[in-house]
Amino acid sequence: MATPITNMTVLQNKDRGQFKDQGANAQREISQDHRVAWALLVVLSLYLISALFGWPQYGTELATSSHPASTEVAANAEQDAERATPHSNATKGQATQTHENAEAHGARHDSIAAPPIWTVIPFVLLLAAIAVMPLISATEHWWENNLNRFKVALGLGLATLAYFAFLHSTPIEAHWPSHAVIQPSGSAMELGFVRTILGNALLAEFIPFIVLLFSLYVIAGGIRIEGDLLANPLTNASFIAAGGILASFIGTTGAAMLLIRPLLETNQERKHVKHTVVFFIFVVCNCGGCLLPIGDPPLFLGYLQGVDFLWTLKLFRPWLFINGLLLLTYCLLDQFVYFRKETVQDIERDIEQARGLKISGLKVNGPLLLGVVLAVALLDPGKPIPGTHWHAWMYLREIVQLALVAISLLLGSEIVRRDNQFNYGAIIEVAALFTGIFICMQPALQILSVKGAALAAHLDPAGFFWATGALSSFLDNAPTYLVFFQTAKSGSMEGATLVAGVPEMILEAVSLGAVFMGAMTYIGNGPNFMVKAIAEKAGVKMPSFFGYMGYSVVFLLPLFALTVWRYL
Repeated sequence: MATPITNMTVLQNKDRGQFKDQGANAQREISQDHRVAWALLVVLSLYLISALFGWPQYGTELATSSHPASTEVAANAEQDAERATPHSNATKGQATQTHENAEAHGARHDSIAAPPIWTVIPFVLLLAAIAVMPLISATEHWWENNLNRFKVALGLGLATLAYFAFLHSTPIEAHWPSHAVIQPSGSAMELGFVRTILGNALLAEFIPFIVLLFSLYVIAGGIRIEGDLLANPLTNASFIAAGGILASFIGTTGAAMLLIRPLLETNQERKHVKHTVVFFIFVVCNCGGCLLPIGDPPLFLGYLQGVDFLWTLKLFRPWLFINGLLLLTYCLLDQFVYFRKETVQDIERDIEQARGLKISGLKVNGPLLLGVVLAVALLDPGKPIPGTHWHAWMYLREIVQLALVAISLLLGSEIVRRDNQFNYGAIIEVAALFTGIFICMQPALQILSVKGAALAAHLDPAGFFWATGALSSFLDNAPTYLVFFQTAKSGSMEGATLVAGVPEMILEAVSLGAVFMGAMTYIGNGPNFMVKAIAEKAGVKMPSFFGYMGYSVVFLLPLFALTVWRYL
């Protein structure tokens, strides 16, 4: 029989082994964060070297020469180039070409033919894979591997590129580094079309998208709101309401990353949690972010197109209406359905383990989070910094964000990240899938660009809301917003007040449709999928793609209909 001393020795050795394993795991996580930080500093150094050769500056010249906010620059591009030094001869030629492209766009737009509708099949298949793969027992575990997700996304993206390389034969629109109409070359393989689609999908859209998500994800991961409040309907609704307010001021991604972890920790004693995360996605990741342009990417695009920074405050009433109704709906649903399903033991354990909130890591990462918001708001290459005539260099906005991430990783508390169980899995999952999504949705966006004007002629403000919203549910809501924003300029409403050339009521409809209805699916807005991934890693069994849509159809659509009836 083992003696008490022997048992104690065994337990002590076991504890030392556990502490050793935990210390090794923590050290690996710390080393990984430092490796990421130094890799980001290498990227920063390479960017600075490229700036010595004038490459980012040249990209800005191309972007501003045809940007809507820089029409004067475009109109005088040739005169500016003539006054430039001999070092700028290349810029002169490019400015002339870009000016010609801008003029030619109006003359040749009719020659742009929409791709056939079947070209959206890869996009549909990718959505189907996201929806179905986790539900099939044979593919469930295979799909959990991010490399396998990337293989599927890349394969369908290559199918889309193959269409433009070998089958498409009419001009297409380019949006990077400036707007242009790309003519077919007549060769067997249209490499110009492939470059254009990759430029539109990755350089113009994916890189700013993923860098912003990555920056907010990592920096917010260094802030810990620690505590375990009573997991009742009022507490959960308070978390969601706070996130809905913060979303307009630090972005939907920032607010979601800041609050999802304490919400999950508060509810760790409960068995029924997925509906709480779903309503968190509804409010914090989407509907809460419409009061300022920095709240949601579509509104930021509108700001860059000339919408006044404070104009979005006009959306306060529908913001309060929809978020108030969602919070009320959640409270009633949780109180009278899900909370009653919890066992007495779980509720008692929740009460016993309750403790107050404590915030850690805010001193370092709070200013960095604000820095990301300011970088996004001020460092767009297509628009001068307020009060100056200087345009930020191309990708300087993204480089500043990555530099702030590196500072967070090097100076922030390693203990806070470990307590947050921070890892890069969720952001890698988003990057793996959205690489393919951004490429595969290009035919759909090209179709919208060609057919949008005809559609706008038959739409009233309510129609713009539903059209923008329906497409924002399945396409990225930022480029969808931009398509309908430009489309609305071709419409007219007698006696309407114009905002950046768009009738104000239609602009309200497009803005609300893009922001609100991005909540309809996991892929409507970037933070949706990220919150889903974090919740699943915390042990919450989230609804499938179609299961989530069941929630959105039942709870969101009726409230959207009320919003349209009341305000549009």
